[in-house]
Amino acid sequence: MKTKPDCKIHYTDSIYYELEQTSRLMKKITSQLFTKLELDMTMDEYAALDTISINAGICQRDLAKFILKDRANTGRILDSLEQKGFITRFIDTKNNRLVKKMGITENGLKELNMIDSKIETYLKSLTRKIDPADVDRVQKTLKSFRIELEKVAEINI
Repeated sequence: MKTKPDCKIHYTDSIYYELEQTSRLMKKITSQLFTKLELDMTMDEYAALDTISINAGICQRDLAKFILKDRANTGRILDSLEQKGFITRFIDTKNNRLVKKMGITENGLKELNMIDSKIETYLKSLTRKIDPADVDRVQKTLKSFRIELEKVAEINI
């Protein structure tokens, strides 16, 4: 889109709007996919379980930062995952303080692998018309952008 140098660029013509709308669409698409596949897990639970699987012994506060949820929502997600037998929680020390940490169970790992296999093909189909090098470049750019945003965002977790 060409604009005159003195013309105002509207929010709906900005990268911020495109990122927000893309994020909203992805949330909607993944929610619909989880419903269609009749998975026994929400997308938030899946994100938490996946994060726990690669960060053994993570505490609730750190998990909340990873999945961008407040501690109360993170606690509800963890309660659900624990009731389903997908995670275990245990007490450990961190900086000389007692903290609750968690790990994935064998059932949780099986469930995660099953979901991964079911959604992998579908998610890959979303980018099939885009050059893989472009997908990689966008992912790296978005990660750099997110890291910069994390430096200025006030996230109270």
